[in-house]
Amino acid sequence: MQITDDLNRLLDIVPDDIRRPIEQHPQRDNLIEIVMDLGRHPEARFPSSAEPLSQIPISKADLNYCIERVGHFGGDNRAGIEQTLHRISALRNRSGEIIGLTLRVGRAVFGTIGIIRDLVETGRSILMLGRPGVGKTTALREIARVLADDLQKRVVIIDTSNEIAGDGDIPHPAIGRARRMQVSRPELQHQVMIEAVENHMPEVIVIDEIGTELEALAARTIAERGVQLVGTAHGNRLENLMKNPTLADLIGGIQAVTLGDDEARRRGSQKTVLERKAPPTFEIAVEMLERQRWVIHEDVADAIDTLLRGRQPGQQIRSVGDTGEVIIARESPVPPARFPGMASSGTASVSALRPVTPLSGWRSAGKMVPLPPQTQTAELAANGSPVSETRYFEELLEESLSVTPVATPGRFSQQIGPNGEDLPLHVYPYGIARHQLEQVISTLNLPVVLTKDIDSADVVLALRSNVRNQSKLRHLAKTRQVPLHTIKASTLPHVARALRRLLDMEDPGTPEVADLTLFARSGSSDEIEALEEARLAVEQIVIPKGQPVELLPRSPHVRKMQHELVEHYHLKSDSFGEEPNRRLRIYPA
Repeated sequence: MQITDDLNRLLDIVPDDIRRPIEQHPQRDNLIEIVMDLGRHPEARFPSSAEPLSQIPISKADLNYCIERVGHFGGDNRAGIEQTLHRISALRNRSGEIIGLTLRVGRAVFGTIGIIRDLVETGRSILMLGRPGVGKTTALREIARVLADDLQKRVVIIDTSNEIAGDGDIPHPAIGRARRMQVSRPELQHQVMIEAVENHMPEVIVIDEIGTELEALAARTIAERGVQLVGTAHGNRLENLMKNPTLADLIGGIQAVTLGDDEARRRGSQKTVLERKAPPTFEIAVEMLERQRWVIHEDVADAIDTLLRGRQPGQQIRSVGDTGEVIIARESPVPPARFPGMASSGTASVSALRPVTPLSGWRSAGKMVPLPPQTQTAELAANGSPVSETRYFEELLEESLSVTPVATPGRFSQQIGPNGEDLPLHVYPYGIARHQLEQVISTLNLPVVLTKDIDSADVVLALRSNVRNQSKLRHLAKTRQVPLHTIKASTLPHVARALRRLLDMEDPGTPEVADLTLFARSGSSDEIEALEEARLAVEQIVIPKGQPVELLPRSPHVRKMQHELVEHYHLKSDSFGEEPNRRLRIYPA
């Protein structure tokens, strides 16, 4: 990697008492910028620190010394040194006088885009994202040179602040044969972008800092004319652009869509959902996390659609090794590992989590309490409503048989063997949230593929309540000879149990050891602790000792997760008490 910075040209415009300390500084080659503010000590900024350059405060004479040696300050309060990449930015007071200067070192770095050169050569449009100072402009400059010199393309750079090709009428050699169009005022950048396409027949247009809606629309117009775009935008990640209504058009735009009842039920989603409005302007997105570590989204459309469904897209991480080689790692969305510190089944004791104190009613704070056996049947219903023991066991039986085939066997009547024959299983979900199914499939690593076409499905999985009211669905499954299986509720435990049984992976009467990753929503410490408390109570008190247990008070959304975990064990639980002391009570079968 070759670096040229013309640092002496920048030091020539600062007073001697500022220049000398920099010339003698051991980190001179890593200098980022010099800051000169009226009445303050001058400062040199390096990647990891900032150091004072003089004990004498900056005076008006020092500022005027610099101003006289640089070019004209434009409407964006920036100036430069002719045929260099250095940037001098001004701070002004309310009357328009310059009271501070930031002298940014501009470096031409050759070899930076080896990390994405293969993507540049595809001819697809590329959007660079990253925080200030991470090297977006440096990468743009190198991309322009490679496209113009190595690939012999007609490249036009839209240089609003002369940051890409330097100040003056003659562009810096770092851009090679690429041509540069300067912008007289920043607010006219979008007009110059369109002018470049209409007047100069470019194959590639390079744009730095797309920041307004007009510039985003101009970029879309250029892309639709078949011109390759390479640009940068404000934002660190794709999620930032999705939340920015001004720049969302760069990635296709986001709109709210109201679905019909049937479509919402088929998708298993709410009636109002967010969807991508149009094809993205940029087909590839590069998130520059660090100078030598970039995240690549090779299909922006797919990445945005995945994010809108509430999941993280697969991504490619590229970095540069110690010897200069490019290291490529692909990351697909995977379920999180078991939470740290979580005890495995059967190895932790309840007393290790919190002490158990047998009491006959409400218990002291911080205690998880086994209740006396005589209260078991009388307290089966919430809010004091009695439930007979017979009805209680009927409900347990109904839950244990919640996956019920209601259509004649078809293509899926054969057994799926342990060696993976006839896999993956194609499932058509109806009325079940698709993201829940995808989460279970990913977490349990099941050989299941979700399909939107019932003709290609091996089985239909639907909510029992929907099937009762949908004779059309039953008729459709029967005429196509596709088995129809139902579940009682669209919860993670019911979905996981259904998929496992469809794959002959479990005995319907035996609940498997609970995988808490299926029940936690955000993975917060409160959720983890609450789920672990419920699991230990079930596995070490309720099941082996046949005693009901009362847990600690929890918030409503955490109690919901605990209820789902208890359902997984085919047990009954109810919530008792008033907020904020409302808590879960678990009963043995």
